[in-house]
Amino acid sequence: MLLLLISFIAGVLTVLAPCILPLLPVIVGGTLSDGGTAGFNKRKAFTIILSLGASVIAFTLLLKASTLFIDIPEYVWKWISGGIVIFLGLVTFFPSLWESKLLAKLSAKSNILLGKGDQKKNFWGDVIVGAALGPVFSTCSPTYFIVLATVLPVNFFLGLTYLLTYTIGLCLSLLIVSVVGQKIMNKLGVVADPNGWFKKTLGVVFLIVGIAIIGGLDKKLQLTLLDAGFFDVTKIEQTLLQKNNPPQTTPTPDTPVENTTMKKDSGSYPTMEQKQAKYKKVPELSSIDGYVNTDGKPITLAELKGKVVLLDIWTYSCINCQRTLPYINDWYAKYKDQGLVVVGLHTPEFAFERIQSNVEKAVERFGIKYPVVLDNDYSTWNALGNQFWPRKYLVDIDGYIVYDHIGEGNYEETEKAIQSALKERASRMGMEDKVSTKTTKPTDVVTVDTSKVKSPETYFGSSRNQYLANGTPGRAGEQTLTIPSSISFNKLYLGGTWNMTSEYAESKSAGSVIFNYEAKNVYITAESAEGVEVEIYKDDVFVKKVLIKDETLYPLIQDAEYGKHTLRIVVPKAGLQAFTFTFG
Repeated sequence: MLLLLISFIAGVLTVLAPCILPLLPVIVGGTLSDGGTAGFNKRKAFTIILSLGASVIAFTLLLKASTLFIDIPEYVWKWISGGIVIFLGLVTFFPSLWESKLLAKLSAKSNILLGKGDQKKNFWGDVIVGAALGPVFSTCSPTYFIVLATVLPVNFFLGLTYLLTYTIGLCLSLLIVSVVGQKIMNKLGVVADPNGWFKKTLGVVFLIVGIAIIGGLDKKLQLTLLDAGFFDVTKIEQTLLQKNNPPQTTPTPDTPVENTTMKKDSGSYPTMEQKQAKYKKVPELSSIDGYVNTDGKPITLAELKGKVVLLDIWTYSCINCQRTLPYINDWYAKYKDQGLVVVGLHTPEFAFERIQSNVEKAVERFGIKYPVVLDNDYSTWNALGNQFWPRKYLVDIDGYIVYDHIGEGNYEETEKAIQSALKERASRMGMEDKVSTKTTKPTDVVTVDTSKVKSPETYFGSSRNQYLANGTPGRAGEQTLTIPSSISFNKLYLGGTWNMTSEYAESKSAGSVIFNYEAKNVYITAESAEGVEVEIYKDDVFVKKVLIKDETLYPLIQDAEYGKHTLRIVVPKAGLQAFTFTFG
């Protein structure tokens, strides 16, 4: 019941969220831009706001029910939403466009269906404006996310009730904002003239907002406001949510194993009350987009209750994740008969990692036998509050997270935590304790001394290519670049013509890549539709050729010692898509 109230309050507060503030002029302005009428236009306000609310609900249900749009890049949705807002700005700035003979001809049949030309002319435009903004508004509330990620998958009707309540609160608050905005503008007497300075200014505001959405500037403004602590109403929601579900202590990765797991030596295990006070329950798998190694059948954590579950968050092109897999494979083989189930939660970093066939190939290549589920929309990742690849959550037989480790390493500690949880299971179920106390060390592992790796993960795509030294970071589109005579440490240099997308840089001609690094091993995540064989040089000494084709991680340099070197990649032709460098 409290979550129902929180959902309503969250809807009301959403209008003050940093990601919504830049869009409020579109709501208020859209209800004002009505051919010169200065009175309060209830129809326009209700049409835009109710269309927005319906769009929030439809967008949410579509997100839960379908993966149809999974491979459509984020920038496509930015262009669609931003384009509609820009169109509204043009119509507001040039009202004659809406009244042109061309639009009149296009709308003739619709006028007949609706009866009044004026009604058609405005009604569908208002519906489109409201519907276009729904997906933007629906992602600015923690409460909305909790309903999306945890309630809807478990109880559809309860989740739908919370979603409707959230939407009602959102629509009521927007209605109040639009009414107050209209009354203020009407009293100023500047709204009536469709060709007046106010409408022109409003049109410019719409154009700026539309361009900001397309360019991602609205998100940058959001981050600026949040960093400044200004208008961060989500903190109010999070406080209310904590009252609804009080926070419980989750062991940190650096906590010694004896403080984070149950000990068989003590002769007893924590009671349910003690577990409730110390640990938190694992959330259910949410919006899973595919299943591997399950014979095509869905799995849930609820059906695994009574087992010990190791939930491993990974993505297949991540070298840090890859280096943990030999240990996880060994643990699964060693303990599966004692009640251990491993579930790989594959959460993609790049779009190509959302494709199930790519994940299936990786699972086979790495010899993974345990179930892997695809968390393409990050809903389970977010429900866990995660921010890292890889990460391991150990869940006991009662569904509590009793151990949590971020990143690589601490393998002995992790295995002892598994042993302890399995021993508790054997004790609780009256079974003979056959759990080994010895720890495993696979032979086919690559060890890394992270203190000696001085180079950061380096992205090629425009959304994260801050290390690009001889081009314009953050700018999408083609750039023709030349390699300078002086190369700086930990800076990315590209030679030739490259097309920058948000995720990768694609060679449009023959070219080169240069990076001065300090590490032992160097890897690149890349692909090429037709295949590109690149030449690898270390300190201007030829190392090898690498054929890049499939969308995966490729080892470029594998040395015996750590050191500072210059990597040079010669790209012989167009078609290489480079995503990121990683070092080890």
